[in-house]
Amino acid sequence: MRILLVEDNVPLAESLSQALTQAGFSVDCMHNGEAADQVLRTEDYALVILDLALPKLDGWGVLQRLRQRRNPLPVLILTAHGSVEERVKGLNMGADDYLAKPCDLNELEARARALIRRSHGHDSPVIRFGPLEYDSVSRAFTLDQNLLNLTPREHAVLEVLLLRGGKAVSKDALSEKIFGFDDSSSPDAIEIYVHRLRKKLEGSRIAIVTLRGLGYLLEEK
Repeated sequence: MRILLVEDNVPLAESLSQALTQAGFSVDCMHNGEAADQVLRTEDYALVILDLALPKLDGWGVLQRLRQRRNPLPVLILTAHGSVEERVKGLNMGADDYLAKPCDLNELEARARALIRRSHGHDSPVIRFGPLEYDSVSRAFTLDQNLLNLTPREHAVLEVLLLRGGKAVSKDALSEKIFGFDDSSSPDAIEIYVHRLRKKLEGSRIAIVTLRGLGYLLEEK
């Protein structure tokens, strides 16, 4: 899943980005509010982790503009200022969660996954689609109770399709959901990952079907 990290402390941003990347996320970093606002107008993310004390445009402004555009993207505020008044203000302005710095990286990862999961209507950490199950804590896919051995890109594609709950996802949308600015892959690479996933799903009741003009759909046969 592709997320946006907005943090003006460059060493901290690099440290958080590295930890989140190791946890399986594709991370884009912005170091000021104006840049974050611009990229949020054009790119598709699963989550934004937002510092408040930003140059050019503070985090409050980024959050306000995002919600004024009626963008429901989950927002996790990450800041050194953790007063009750500030938390209440952030939540009232449309933030979804709040974490004070310094934070535990495991907690940050857990909160990020929970927000992404809930934004797709899944309250349980285990998401099921017929015989296909995904444990969002261990990040393990099982099919008919057998562990699926997936590459990171295959995992990312299948996760997006599963979270969409049987709704079609276009190739471009899949590409935007899993490839960050620093990734060299093109949208056409999605076809390769889908082909490999189909091979691994063969013989089961789960298939990835192509809907002409709409994209790919996870289907239970």
